Amino acid sequence: MKKNTLTDKRYYSIGEVSRMTGLEQYVLRYWEKEFPVLKPRKNRGGNRLYTSKDIEIVNRINHLRHKEGLTIAGTRTKLMMRRPSEEKTDLVNKAKAQSALARIRKDIEDLLKLFS
Repeated sequence: MKKNTLTDKRYYSIGEVSRMTGLEQYVLRYWEKEFPVLKPRKNRGGNRLYTSKDIEIVNRINHLRHKEGLTIAGTRTKLMMRRPSEEKTDLVNKAKAQSALARIRKDIEDLLKLFS
């Protein structure tokens, strides 16, 4: 498996994800059907647009399938089971992000008042 080298791009094509992960494109398309958690967006032309989060999921599936030796069903089950500590961490991170956005919004409003 190739090292995941994500840049600051918002979306990645299936070809880019294939090169980053070392997986064939048909495997990525198959996994979309097998794993409900993997749902890359599609543009008007029907091309898949993977986010960094989608690529993390692909890497997780790849790890579970090939490093831990789980079946498709076993991998699906493991992906659906989230640990409470992971959920708590997600909530804390979301709250921190919302606080940061609120501070930025207030700073922008203050700057607008200053320049008005």
